[in-house]
Amino acid sequence: MTWRPNAGVEIARARASMIRRARRYFDDQDVLEVFTPALSRNTVTDPNIDSVVASVNNSRYYLHTSPEYRMKQLLAAGFPDIYQVCRVFRNAESGRWHQQEFTMIEWYRRGYDLDSIAADAMRLITGLLDSRPLEPPKKISYSDAFKKKYSIDPLTAPIAELVDIAVADDALQQSIGDNRDAWLDLVFADRISPHFEDDRLTVIYHYPASQAALARRCPQDPEFADRFEIYLGAIELANGFVELTDADEQLTRFEKDRMQRVTDGKPEIAIDPGLIDALRAGLPECAGVALGLDRLLMIAEGLNDITEVMTFTPGGSRGR
Repeated sequence: MTWRPNAGVEIARARASMIRRARRYFDDQDVLEVFTPALSRNTVTDPNIDSVVASVNNSRYYLHTSPEYRMKQLLAAGFPDIYQVCRVFRNAESGRWHQQEFTMIEWYRRGYDLDSIAADAMRLITGLLDSRPLEPPKKISYSDAFKKKYSIDPLTAPIAELVDIAVADDALQQSIGDNRDAWLDLVFADRISPHFEDDRLTVIYHYPASQAALARRCPQDPEFADRFEIYLGAIELANGFVELTDADEQLTRFEKDRMQRVTDGKPEIAIDPGLIDALRAGLPECAGVALGLDRLLMIAEGLNDITEVMTFTPGGSRGR
């Protein structure tokens, strides 16, 4: 019976309740809910993210992978702290924890530093997971996570050593080549994060500057970025930055992304002028977080597949 939804009414109620509680969390702190378009003429240049393409009046558009760019434009225009609950899209493989369309909660706080925004995210997450008692969170730097597990410095370890740790076959080595960040991502995902505790939030902070994306470099150590991720067990729940406000540096990063996409054989992506113009106009000092609501709902309800918290998925229903 493939016409029937994957998730029943009880899960729909649980989703609605989680969204209401998230809104209440922000509303109680006078954080303004905003709405930005899902459809845009521009998209992200990140070589690790592929966008869903849409044709509108014979012109190429993209479904947003995150509302980040437009929300930053709002901040540059003078908006206060803001949040958004929205559907976002990725042209990627589906799996137990992944779907091409999913729900994201994204928010920005003016004047927050890394510790403040990470604490903010943990308060929201633990509040939304109130049915699941958690041990106090653990914070560890990206470098220390590698040093603790393998006694290596991720910034300087030979790529050959990362290949050995990853136990990569010839095909994978050929595919990744000498891309250090790709090897670090692989080792972190396959060899480090699976050892995080299932009953405790783990906060990984100060990623290498080469993985800064739209985060600023750490003022005290520019080899690292003011970026963090929050995990429960091996599952990434949230990703946060103290935001980069320098338009020239952001433009340089985007150009580097575009060159990497060419190297990877991916379609070229034009740089979004709206974001760069907003940075030039003056993005206030701020920090932001993107939180995956579907994964959080899976954990809260004790479910094993992301499709179980979605009424329908882009690939159709599995039926019930």
